[in-house]
Formats: sequence, C-alpha cells, structure tokens
Amino acid sequence: MMKEDNRNLLLAIVLSVVILLGWQFFYAKPQMEKQQEIARQNQQTQTQAAPAGASNPAATAAPPGQQAGSAAPGAAPGAAAAQVSGTREQALAASPRIKIDTPKIAGSISLAGGRIDDVSLKAYHETVDPKSPIIVLLSPAGGPNAYYSDFGWVAAPGSNVPVPNATTLWTADNQLLTPSQPVTLSWDNGQGLTFKRIIRVDDNAMFSIRDEVENKGSAAVTLFPYGQVVRQGKPHTLGYYVLHEGLVGYLGEQGLQELTYDKLDKEGPLSSGTVGKVWKDAVGGWVGITDKYWAAAVIPDQARKFEGRFSSVQTGTERTYQADFLGEGIAVAPGASTASQSRLFAGAKEVAAINGYEESQQIKRFDLLIDWGWFYFFTKPLFFVLDWIYKHIGNFGVAILIVTVLLKGLFFPLANKSYASMAKMKALQPEMTAIRERYADDKMKQQQALMELYKTQKINPVAGCWPVLLQIPVFFALYKILFITIEMRHAPFFGWIHDLAAPDPTNLFNLFGLIPYTPPHMLHLGAWPLIMGVTMFIQMKMNPEPPDPVQKMMFTWMPVFFTFLLGSFPAGLVIYWSWNNLLSVTQQGFIMKKNGVKIELFDNIKRMFGKAPPPAPATPAPAKPANGNKK
Repeated sequence: MMKEDNRNLLLAIVLSVVILLGWQFFYAKPQMEKQQEIARQNQQTQTQAAPAGASNPAATAAPPGQQAGSAAPGAAPGAAAAQVSGTREQALAASPRIKIDTPKIAGSISLAGGRIDDVSLKAYHETVDPKSPIIVLLSPAGGPNAYYSDFGWVAAPGSNVPVPNATTLWTADNQLLTPSQPVTLSWDNGQGLTFKRIIRVDDNAMFSIRDEVENKGSAAVTLFPYGQVVRQGKPHTLGYYVLHEGLVGYLGEQGLQELTYDKLDKEGPLSSGTVGKVWKDAVGGWVGITDKYWAAAVIPDQARKFEGRFSSVQTGTERTYQADFLGEGIAVAPGASTASQSRLFAGAKEVAAINGYEESQQIKRFDLLIDWGWFYFFTKPLFFVLDWIYKHIGNFGVAILIVTVLLKGLFFPLANKSYASMAKMKALQPEMTAIRERYADDKMKQQQALMELYKTQKINPVAGCWPVLLQIPVFFALYKILFITIEMRHAPFFGWIHDLAAPDPTNLFNLFGLIPYTPPHMLHLGAWPLIMGVTMFIQMKMNPEPPDPVQKMMFTWMPVFFTFLLGSFPAGLVIYWSWNNLLSVTQQGFIMKKNGVKIELFDNIKRMFGKAPPPAPATPAPAKPANGNKK
C-alpha cells in the first residue's frame, strides 16, 4: 500500500473517530433538546392541586438559616424545606410583593423574607414561535421547582440578636422596582437594630443590593453579610460534556470552580445531612447556578474577603442545591451603622451584557459565567467576529459564511502550499511507483529513495494533512459557539432554517414533510446534511481513487457516513461544513489545474457507474536531475 494512501486512510479514520466521539459525548440526543427544554419550562408552570387549608409557604417554611445565636460563622444560612403546597401562581399570591419591570425582565420581590424569587425573561420564548410563553427563570418557594435568591446577615455565634429570615415581613417604600426607581425595604428587630435593604436594578438583569444596619441599642453586635442562590429539586440537564450545567463560581486566586448536580451530591459532608465544598479567603469573584442559556449568580464586595460554598441537602422529598458567599464579620458599635454591598445577576447569558458587567462593575472573571471551554482563547474571539458581522448584516447564517471565507483567506498561504504539494505528489505518482517496484524487497532503501525524491522536488509529504487539521479546530470552536451562546438560540438563516443552533428540521425519509411520518432519530437526515454530503463526495472524488479496494470502499462510503452523522448536529455547523467543502473544492481544483495535474472528478464518477475505463497502471516518468531541468 502506498505511503500517501496510508496517510489518507489514517487521516480519514482519525477525523471519523473524532467526530463520532464528539457526537456520542456532546450530541447524543440533539433532536430532543428543544422538547426537553420546553418540558422543563412547562414543568415550572404546571398546575398542581393545592392541599386543603394550605397556608402561606413563607410563614410555614423553615427559615433560611438558624435563629441568631445558633448560626455559625463561616456558613451562610441553609435552605428551607422543599415543601410544594400549590402552583407557582398560588405561591406568588401567598405573600405581598413588589413588582419588577425592566426592558429585559419582569417579576416581583416577596416582602416575606425579602427574596428575589420571581423573574421572567421578556426577550426569550420557549420556542421559535414569538407567541410561545416567555422563559421563567426564578420561582418562589411553595411552588414547583423553587429557585430564588436571598441576601442578609448572619449573627455571630452565642449572640441572641434576631436577624431577618424567611418569615420576616419587610416594609417597602413603594410597590414598583424599575431601572429609574429603587425600592427600600425596612425591618426593626425590636432590640435596637434597624435593617434596611435598598434594591436597584439596571436595564438588563443585574440587581444591586445594599444591606444597611443601624445599631440603636446599648451593646455592640457582629454580623456577617451573605448572599445565596437556592434551587429546590434537581433540574433536568442536557448532560453534554461540552456544556457545564450546575453550580459555578470564580473564587479569587482559587479560580473557576464548576460542579454538576451529581458531582456535588457526592462531595464530602459539611454538616449533618449537608454535603458540598467550601473555598475560604477568596477576594474577587462570584458564585451561582447556571443552565445552558440562563444563570443566577450572587456577587459579593469585590474588595473584601469572602467564603464561597456549594452545598446539597435532602430537604423533604427533593434535594436542594445552594451556591452562597459569606463575608467577613462586621462589628457595629452602639450608635453606629454599617452596610454591605452585593449584587445578583438573574437573566440570559448574553455575551455583551456579561462582558460589560465584568468591565463596568469590576466583577472578577465574570465572563466565565459563559462556558467557553478550554479553547476560549480561540472560541471567544471567533464569536466576536461572528457577532460583529451579524450586527452589520442581520443574519448569523450569512455571518458564518463570511467568516468561513475570511478563515480561508487567513490560511490561504498554508492551504495553497498544501494543495500545491498534493498536486505535485499526484504528478510524481509514476516515479514513486517505480521506486517502490525497484526496491520492493528493501523498505529502507525504498524510503530513502522516496525522501530523496521529495527533497529534490521540494515536496512535503505530510502537507496534505493541513487542510484537515485546520478545519478541525474551527469546526469545534464553531460547534461550541452554536451550542452555548444564547445569541445563536433561535437565530434564523434562510428558508426552512429557523434556528441555527438546532438540527435541520427537514427529513428526507418523510419527503421533507410531504408524508405525515416521523422517522426515528437515526434516520434524521435533513436537506442541509444532504448538501454537505454531496460537497464532501465531490471533494473526495477530485483525487485519484486508491488502488486498495478496502480504502476505495471506505472513501466511497465516508460521505454517506458523515451525512447521517451530521444530520443531528446544529444546522449552522452543517452549513459551515458544506460551504467550507465548496470553497475547498474550488481552491483545490484551481491549484491542481495550475500545476498541470488532472482533476479526476468526472472520471471517478463515471467509473462508479461503469462508464469509464479503469485507470491505467502507472508508468515510470523520465528521471529528473537535481536542478529540476529536463534532460
């Protein structure tokens, strides 16, 4: 078997395995993704019969932490029992509320406990249909899938100072929170401490919380500020290796920390019944819980030390997950006052907004709330290029096409050299065949003679690898962008592609919707994967067919294999691959013609149907002197 054929076979196998493994790990059930997400969102709003005589969940649920005097420093308040006593609407109606209204989010704050526990995202719908329900992010305790944020104070151990908890009923100075109108909550503990909480919200999804304490008593007190995100019940996750869903945080010098729900459940004990992980003495950072496209994260004072914690505990019939921070103790002398500043992000993980918060509010590595992965240094810049083009043309699909051309231009010198070297290799086939026949029994001399030929003709025998190797990182970077960025969610192209981040919805096996039949997942084969398969077939047939029958069969069926494989990948990725193939065919054809190498495309296609004679056996070409001139 010839050396270049071995190389081509190895490349084909490696590429096939890489993409197959990527499919298995990252996209095992991509067709189900949208349905799963819809189901998860519908579950949050499903109607459940409320038990007779159900009382206010805020008044009956266990407080978020121990009463002052038993709370331990170094631990933020624990979660309340996961008691579902009614529907989401009933849970919302169980306590007085302050309405939230911004350009991006809507919802309310519960005056019972002062929780931010009702947030919906105005700009995002469950499906591509703009009339479908908007996404619900945070939900109150007492209803299904409670998901909320708390802020406040933990009293020093041994003291008997009452601090606000889940049963505290705050007094508000107004009933509406908007970007231009903050809300101030007040509560007096009856023992000399007056608590105030000033809540502001910006145009997007960032809340600013200022907790103030005034000591009118006769004794000093020490309080520890905290903030937490609590989620009751393990949510449905997509389970893809390429995407982190679960608890996430950046904790100063200890860096980025990520734990899935399952991994957190297996951590060591923190206290009775509670497992988790703690990071002490962090300065700068944040902690929270993330889904694929949305997140809730609490952000402490970036200049002061804090302790970050991820925890999991069985509460009632479900597990409750919590990401929290606990600040350093602050002593408040009689007649003095103090304040703690923290923030809550509760919204869609839009790249511009997340980066803007990191820069404008100096939140350390807040950009890592978006899971850019190990190759963020390439993936993130590629997204910015795509996004910049999109803002000028208004279509992410066209932006992908333009970026593909730009990347082709960027790598043109290398790819041009590679294709030229491949063309010269094809022109030298007769001489290479003659060398193999001449030294058939001496592999060492055969390799030496081939290397001398390569050196004389200035050919790099591995140059053909570069077009494939260059495509792989671009492929996976674009895959990552399509998979994780909310900007790509429900982004349309043209025609039938209404969501570049979802598979092509058409299917060959029901005649593209003409037959009322839903084929099984393994037969999901849309129009764009077919286009990709055709372009890949053309690209492979431009080269001479390998003499080995096994290789020949493999290269013949490889486009079919990839067509079915990519049928379940995001449509944007398949469009990129198709367009890249077409550009590669054009470039390769031009270079082969320029170097006087025959393009085998039409002969190879005719040969498939027996309409062309088999290729003639190679004959040795006249030897060339070292200077490259003919004798």
